[in-house]
Amino acid sequence: MQAVLESAEYLNDWSSQMTSTSAKSPVTDRNGEQGLNAAASGHQPSGVRQVPTLSLNSYAAGTATDRSRFVDQLYSGIKDYGFVVLQDHNVARQLLDDAYELLRQFYALPVETKLKYAGVSGGQRGYTPFGKEHAKDSPVMDLKEFWHVGRDIPETHKFAKYYPANIWPTELPRFQGVFSELYAALSEAGRSMLQALTGPLEVSPTYFDTLAEDGNSILRLLHYPPIPATADPRCLRAAPHEDINLITILPAATATGLQLKDRDGTWLDIHGQPGELIVDAGDMLSRATNDVIPSTTHQVVNTAGSSSRYSMPFFMHPHPEATLSCIPSCRGAGAKYPDIRAHDFLMQRLREIGLLKN
Repeated sequence: MQAVLESAEYLNDWSSQMTSTSAKSPVTDRNGEQGLNAAASGHQPSGVRQVPTLSLNSYAAGTATDRSRFVDQLYSGIKDYGFVVLQDHNVARQLLDDAYELLRQFYALPVETKLKYAGVSGGQRGYTPFGKEHAKDSPVMDLKEFWHVGRDIPETHKFAKYYPANIWPTELPRFQGVFSELYAALSEAGRSMLQALTGPLEVSPTYFDTLAEDGNSILRLLHYPPIPATADPRCLRAAPHEDINLITILPAATATGLQLKDRDGTWLDIHGQPGELIVDAGDMLSRATNDVIPSTTHQVVNTAGSSSRYSMPFFMHPHPEATLSCIPSCRGAGAKYPDIRAHDFLMQRLREIGLLKN
């Protein structure tokens, strides 16, 4: 109880700072915020590398030539950058707009209300407040709060022992329906992306379907508040890190700040437009491909005069009893990593980022 009270006191102080900061910042709606960001960023300077933009519909409903071209561009792009951007996909723009509006409403609730939904199974479900997560090996916490939605399965399912039940905020009646629908749509987009990689990796077309069937995927609903003047200067909204999972499907956020670390060590801005999906490879895919598809370091930086930033990454995971093993076509001189169960790898990483205690 003392820990909860201290957390509430800390968050109330932070909320006061956010209110003060927000009063000094221009307030825009989602489309206005995106428009300002696009105008500010403009085009990348000539010669600067840019993450490839692909049409998922060309793979899902295109000709054989379209599909082949998509696969080639996806494989080369995700090997080269670790990221690609998707247009023309299955996730409806209205669904994304509704989801972002619900995030605004939820994170505007009083701190005490949000804390009612905190601490569920080490943060695997529900609300995680500020000061709880840090990047691996980072000495300071990230400047964010978030909510986790996981897979709903029956109590009799063989994976029920791994998956806590979802919880939903009663203050927002549409929350459960909208985010359950978004979870399913992003899961389907992720399934298509992984299936498209099976040809270049020389595995069965159903290889990833089997690995990720009833997988432990997580939809993370993030709020990065305005940066108060009193924030520790070492803190970022999200410090440099790699994702844990197979791939991440990220609907374009409501503000800029996302950067990837290129192969030469420089940071590249990733400017997703409203309605686009940004895809990156995680540690589990990197491990399975023997680093042929590397997990790319990325971060969310603190932007000058920042307002709130909302983001909804979908972390696509295998099922917990799947084995992460080196794909034969990627073995080369030998597997770099020993086989490990997906659940064991996940628990190891959750301890490293502070969401689970040793």
